[in-house]
Amino acid sequence: MIRQDFNTKEENTWCPGCPNSGILLSAKEALAELANEGKLSVKDATLVTGIGCHGKIYDYLNLNGFNGLHGRVLPVCLGMKLGNPDLTVLGFGGDGDTFDEGVAHFVHACRYNADITMMVHTNQVFALTTGQANAITEKGFVDGSTPLGQGEKPINSLVLALEMGATFVARGYALQGPYLKELIKKAIIHEGFAFIDILQPCIVYHKHSMPYFNKNVYKIEETRDTGNLNQALERAREWDYSYEKDMKVPTGVFYETKRPTFESQWPQLKKPWYALKRNINWSRVIKEFK
Repeated sequence: MIRQDFNTKEENTWCPGCPNSGILLSAKEALAELANEGKLSVKDATLVTGIGCHGKIYDYLNLNGFNGLHGRVLPVCLGMKLGNPDLTVLGFGGDGDTFDEGVAHFVHACRYNADITMMVHTNQVFALTTGQANAITEKGFVDGSTPLGQGEKPINSLVLALEMGATFVARGYALQGPYLKELIKKAIIHEGFAFIDILQPCIVYHKHSMPYFNKNVYKIEETRDTGNLNQALERAREWDYSYEKDMKVPTGVFYETKRPTFESQWPQLKKPWYALKRNINWSRVIKEFK
């Protein structure tokens, strides 16, 4: 396969130059390579998106999928995985979508450890609705919704994921396509809940973040012990999602470990009941409703 196999005929309506296009390209390349390596069945791969600029990826990525409600990407992913554990379930969410409306779902997804990959497009604003502050927006951010400046500190999504029990935690940068592709591949083949925080600077409503990232983003050394939770937490706290200080922004795999997946602990799912062919007497079933 090649990445063009995942193209659709839909017109791309992201802003010209939007880093979301980099995420889309990396995702296509990751899927094509995994399919060629025999690690992914495309017919069994599905995507779920929420509401926001990120959600348009549903139109541009040729996979079976579901475009859901604001903040509800993860419960749909979980339903898909329980309905058919053989599926490769990919969730794409925005940071507002995931950590405002959907924060409770995210917390419990980390706890449950279902075999789902969740990729969050982090631009630190509600970009589709013209740039209001969200839960990841840096303190002091001035916009129409916060004319006196954002008063609260942002959530550190990496720390939240680590503390809540996610078994794969990583960060990528939308403008480092080849590296992001490798992170996506690792997340997809990981058995358990995999979270990637993808820095995706909004070039309209949060434009100061791109030059900051271009200067300060660096890759974590691959020789480090990714199974050490304390080290992962220390590295995750290196950047607090603010721009006041000239802080380095680490990218790469922060943490990876193994523990039983949510679906593996359900005895009902050990046999493929969802794939059984059943002869149903529809006449008898509907008789009582006539």
